Amino acid sequence: MVVAAGIPSPPTNGFAIGPLEVHYYALCILGGIVIASWVTASRLRTGGISGGSVIDVAIWGVPIALVGGRLYHVFTHPDDYFFPGANLSNVFAIWEGGLAIYGSILAGIFGVWIGCRRTHVPFVTLVDALAPGMLFAQAFGRLGNYFNQELFGNPTTLPWGLQIHTSSPAFPPGLPAGTLFQPLFLYELLWDAAGGTLILLLGKRFRLPRGVPIGMYFLWYGAGRAYLETLRLDPTELVLGGLKFNTLAAILAALTGLTIVIVVTVPWRRRLEATNRVEVSGQHLAASVEHDADHLT
Repeated sequence: MVVAAGIPSPPTNGFAIGPLEVHYYALCILGGIVIASWVTASRLRTGGISGGSVIDVAIWGVPIALVGGRLYHVFTHPDDYFFPGANLSNVFAIWEGGLAIYGSILAGIFGVWIGCRRTHVPFVTLVDALAPGMLFAQAFGRLGNYFNQELFGNPTTLPWGLQIHTSSPAFPPGLPAGTLFQPLFLYELLWDAAGGTLILLLGKRFRLPRGVPIGMYFLWYGAGRAYLETLRLDPTELVLGGLKFNTLAAILAALTGLTIVIVVTVPWRRRLEATNRVEVSGQHLAASVEHDADHLT
């Protein structure tokens, strides 16, 4: 069966420059790092902090995040790497795909904390500045999943369904050639871009309390990813309690983000209300004094 509609499968996942083979997946990761660094530096400069400190922090955060993302992926997909006759060097073949965002986030936060300690940049200030940039970076990075023909969902007849080469190891067995799949990489790309834009707009419209942007990041990304995981085809993923490991991680991320937003917002609202009450009382007192002075004169 030949399908004319749908998102075409990429003709290749990279190109060669002499003896060097360049993978689009790696370029998308690098592009995401550049985007996140630029957005973060711009937001830090707005807050009076040198944007150059992002490079000093990234030197620690990026490598640790990449290692954490790879380890998480290998841990949750053991059958892909550990079987009789397996080539264990594939564990390190990050250019072939398999970089779990949750592992990258957890390890990356630790790396950022180290970088902040060494550069004397407030940790919460930096991760708040990083929050929208991270979502934009993840959106761009999802293009790498397209070129690697990964992160797709159940078969679909939607006109924007994704074509996958039948020769791809990721193509589900038993399905006819030309089957279209839910393009989860595209859904997440749009979701992440919308989340990053929302955080930026809210930050311009309101003076968000410290911790709210990073809390919104976890809440937004976790909620979206938890839903998308229900559509995803990934038979090798580790399952706990009937739920895929990534689904549990997404729910935990969303709950963590919600908790952060509530904890840092409620005291802020109370302080704001108390300040407003003091200002109103002061205005009433000033008006009363002025009224009494008028009577005395």
